[in-house]
Amino acid sequence: MWVVFLRYKDEAQLYKEEHLRNRQHPHCYVQYMIAIINNCQTFKESIVSLKRKYLKNEVEEGVSLSQPSMDGILDAIAKEGCSSLLEEVFLDLEQHLSELMTRKWLLGSNAVDIICVTVEDYFNDFAKIKKPYKKRMTAEAHRRVVVEYLRAVMQKRISFRSPEERKEGAERMVREAEQLRFLFRKLASGFGEDADGYCDTIIAVAEVIKLTDPSLLYLEVSTLVSKYPDIRDDHIGALLALRGDASRDMKQTIIETLEQGNTQVNPNYVPIFREIIVPSLNVAKLLK
Repeated sequence: MWVVFLRYKDEAQLYKEEHLRNRQHPHCYVQYMIAIINNCQTFKESIVSLKRKYLKNEVEEGVSLSQPSMDGILDAIAKEGCSSLLEEVFLDLEQHLSELMTRKWLLGSNAVDIICVTVEDYFNDFAKIKKPYKKRMTAEAHRRVVVEYLRAVMQKRISFRSPEERKEGAERMVREAEQLRFLFRKLASGFGEDADGYCDTIIAVAEVIKLTDPSLLYLEVSTLVSKYPDIRDDHIGALLALRGDASRDMKQTIIETLEQGNTQVNPNYVPIFREIIVPSLNVAKLLK
């Protein structure tokens, strides 16, 4: 039977590739992809049911009703299907994510409002996805939105020009983090999972931006690094460049001092900065 599932996997991949060539086709792509995903759970349940019915001796002897190789194939198909649907979401979010941390954003862009509405609309369409897959999909959407927000912070799209701008920018970041938190709590309702930590990362970064006394920057940045040990030198350099008031010597001192520290990593910590690249900027440039 696993041969049938491998064929199913190949056909699902071909279906996705057809859509990537033209997002207008096939018609009802999202609905059919949801069916492909849900079929995986149905197949798994059917396999267990058939084994329970026709392999009674094995069941009585305590043989597992599931077959890891088949379950693995089906879970891989479902995971790929969920990833495909999330790609649809983030293709529609691209324009609005690109507005974050720009002068337009600071002056009152409604980008995060649109991001929240778009994500919620898509997840209304995803309502029929079976729970184990939808739960993972919701958590991944949450993580990825926050990663994209942090990526915008690190891309040096704006440099604050005054304490007032830093305060306004930081407060906006906090408001938007709470807005995203509210959205994903709503989407994750009933899953019994707390993923608030993702949005806490945006708030922690905002604290560094909001700080009014530059002489305390080292303490604030070191607190951030202790919470998020996968932060690299280029992240710190980009964050200080975003503030717009740290001298070259101060940036260098902060980075060098932090490099000498010995951060204890919580074994339960899930890296979030690791995949955020500071594009076309190295530490030397950020220190200028």
